[in-house]
Amino acid sequence: MSDTPAEPAEEAPPGIRAAAVLVLAEAAALAVTALVLLVLAFVHTTTRLWAAVAIVGFALFGAAVLAACGRGLLQLRPAARSPVILVQLLAVPVGYSLGIQAGRPLVGVPILLAAIAVLVLLLLPSSRQALDRVL
Repeated sequence: MSDTPAEPAEEAPPGIRAAAVLVLAEAAALAVTALVLLVLAFVHTTTRLWAAVAIVGFALFGAAVLAACGRGLLQLRPAARSPVILVQLLAVPVGYSLGIQAGRPLVGVPILLAAIAVLVLLLLPSSRQALDRVL
């Protein structure tokens, strides 16, 4: 055992905290969506229940990954940044196509705005500096 005290945990800059809150909100929204889809799969008659349950499983997995990454951002783990950026880059065209092209702005616009906001917040100089680590 070492007699040196543990160094205090570094606090995340406001940009990273805001991005983490948005990512955690996305995770919660995805989990709620998965539960709604699960209920709809069992309420409505379907010949492919297994496919509906598989979609719910993927949505719950995505929610878990987003939640873990949001927590990782709050803990200033550099490994959390890449998956978050990848998911947000995938969410931009989804939000655009749902909100603009498909005429469902109540669904697509929040996805689009949240994705753009997270990308901008993670690309702020203070966020990049806090997450860049020398190995």
